[in-house]
Amino acid sequence: MNRYDAPLREMRFVLNEVLDVSGQLAGAAGMAPERELVDAVLEEAARFSGQVLAPLNSVGDTHGCVLDKSDASVRTPPGFREAYAQFVEGGWGGLTAPAEWGGQHLPEVVGAAVKEMIDSANLAWGTYPLLSHGATEALKHHGEAWQREVFLRPIVEGRWTGTMCLTEPHAGSDLGLLKTRAEPAGDGTYALHGTKIFITAGEHDFTDNIVHLVLARLPDAPAGVRGISLFIVPKFRVSRDGVVGERNAVHCGSLEHKMGLRGSATCVMNFDGAVGYLIAEPNRGLQAMFTMMNSARLAVGLQGLGLSERASQNAAAYARDRLQMRALSGARAPELPADPIIEHPDVRRMLLTQKALIEAGRVLVYEACLQIDLADRAPDPERRTQAEARASLLTPIVKGFLTESAVECTYHALQVFGGHGYIAEWGMEQLARDARITTIYEGTTQIQALDLIGRKVLTNQGRELGLWLAEIDQECAAAEGSSKAHADSLRSAASSLAAAAGTIGQRTSVNADELGAAAYDFLMAASYVALGWCWLRMLRAAAANPEAVDGREKRATAAFYFARMLPRADMHLACLGSGLETLEMTAAAAPAAG
Repeated sequence: MNRYDAPLREMRFVLNEVLDVSGQLAGAAGMAPERELVDAVLEEAARFSGQVLAPLNSVGDTHGCVLDKSDASVRTPPGFREAYAQFVEGGWGGLTAPAEWGGQHLPEVVGAAVKEMIDSANLAWGTYPLLSHGATEALKHHGEAWQREVFLRPIVEGRWTGTMCLTEPHAGSDLGLLKTRAEPAGDGTYALHGTKIFITAGEHDFTDNIVHLVLARLPDAPAGVRGISLFIVPKFRVSRDGVVGERNAVHCGSLEHKMGLRGSATCVMNFDGAVGYLIAEPNRGLQAMFTMMNSARLAVGLQGLGLSERASQNAAAYARDRLQMRALSGARAPELPADPIIEHPDVRRMLLTQKALIEAGRVLVYEACLQIDLADRAPDPERRTQAEARASLLTPIVKGFLTESAVECTYHALQVFGGHGYIAEWGMEQLARDARITTIYEGTTQIQALDLIGRKVLTNQGRELGLWLAEIDQECAAAEGSSKAHADSLRSAASSLAAAAGTIGQRTSVNADELGAAAYDFLMAASYVALGWCWLRMLRAAAANPEAVDGREKRATAAFYFARMLPRADMHLACLGSGLETLEMTAAAAPAAG
C-alpha cells in the first residue's frame, strides 16, 4: 500500500532554475547536456524506479538475503537480480562514468537526481550499484592504466560490481586499528589475510565477479593510519591482461541480521590469502580510499533524502484521506462523519517539517554534486580549486544532516499514520527502520561533525567557511526586497555561526576535547543555516520563473521554515556555547554495568 512517484517537477526546478546546471557547466568539456536530454533521462529513471524497483521494496524487506554456507554464495530477494539486469541493459551504471571506459559522462548532479529516485523506490536494492560508483572514482583517480582497463570497464558496464572493505570487528570507525595484512608474493601481487565486516554487497548473485577494494597493511608498514595501503581483490582472480581465472580466496562468512535494509547483503568477508593488486603508493591507501568514501558520503545523504521523500508522499496522501475527529474550530467537511486529519494543525506541522527539510535538502545535495562536477571539469583551474573546497565543506553537512533529517522525517510520517504506521501493512515502519543506518555507515554523524569543524573549518582558519557565509550574505542582500524578514533571520544565524566557529577555535587551543563537545551542535547549526540559504535561492528562482513551480506553495513552506525550523540553529549554538564542562560525568552519575 506504500507507493512512490518521482517528484520530477521539483527536480527540474532545482536543476534548471535554482542551480542553472547547464549555465554553470557551460565550457566544461562534455558536461553541459541539453535540457531535453536531461528530461529524457529523468523520465526514464522515474519509470524504472516507480515501475520496477518500488514494487520490490517490501519484497526485499520480507525475504531478505540468504547465505548458502556450502559455497558461500548469497541469494538476493526475488526480483532483485532481474531488476539489476534491466538496470545494466539501460546503461544506468555508467551514467556519470567517463566515456573512455564505456560510460555516458553525464554530470554527477544529474546522476544525483537519478540516484534519489532509486533510493526512494528501493533503498536496499540501490546499495548494490552504490559502491560501484565509488570504486569507479577510486580507480579513475588512483589506479594504474592497466587497472583501469581491466577492472574499471566491466564495473562501468555493470558486468562486475565493486565494494569498499574498510573496517574490522575490533576497529569500528578507527581505521588505524586495522590488522588485515598484505604479503608481497614477489610477482607484483599480494596475498591478503584478514576479516572485514559490514561489507555492503560483499557477495550476491547479480554479477559474475565482484571487485573488492580492501584496506590492509604491508609487512613493514608504520602503525596507525599512516601504514594503510589499498588493494584490488576480485572474487575471481583476474590477470593483468584481463583474463578471469579461478575463484579467489575471499568468501562471505556470514550475513548480518539487521534492523533494516534487509534486502541489502551486509557481509562478513574473510580473506584467506586472497590475491590482490596494490592501488597507488604503499602506505597511501587511505588517501585513495577517501576518494571513494567522499563519493559514498554524498550518496548516503541522497539516501536520506530519498527515504524522506517517499515517507512524506505517503504521509501527505494518508492525511488527506484519513478521517478522524473534527477540527478544533469547527467541522471542515460537514458532509463527512469526521474531518481529514490534515485539518489538524499538528499533523500539518509534521507534514510541513518534512516538506521544508526535503525541498531545501534537495537543493543542498544537488549543489554539492554540482561542485564535484565543477571541480572535475571547470575550464578555469582556479574555479576547479574553489569548487573542490566548497564540495569538501558541504559533504559532511549533506551526509550528517540529511541522514539525521531522514530519521526525523520517516518518524513524522509514521506518526501521521498513527497505529497504522507502526504495523507493516502500510510500509512506513520499514522506511523508519531503513533510515536508521544512514546516520551510522560511511561515517557516523559525530564523525561528520568532527570533519566539518576540525578539518574543514579550523584547519584553514575558517577561510572556506567565511567564503560560504559571504555568499549567504549576498543572497540575503538580494532577498531584502521580497523576503526581508527571512533574509534578516538567516543573516543573524549565519553571523552567530561564524562567531561560534571562532569560540570553538579558542577553546580547542586550550583543551582539544572542546572540539568534540561542540562538533555535533556546530554541524546541526551550520545545516539549518545551509537550508535557509537554499530556501532563499528557491524563492528567488520561483519569482524569476513562476511557471516552473508553484510559487505560492514555495512561499508558504519557506515561511514555515524560517519561523519554525531556522530557530533550531540558535538552540544548537546555545548548546555548544555551554562548552565541555556540562558533558563531564562523575563516577556516581555514570551508569553502572551489571
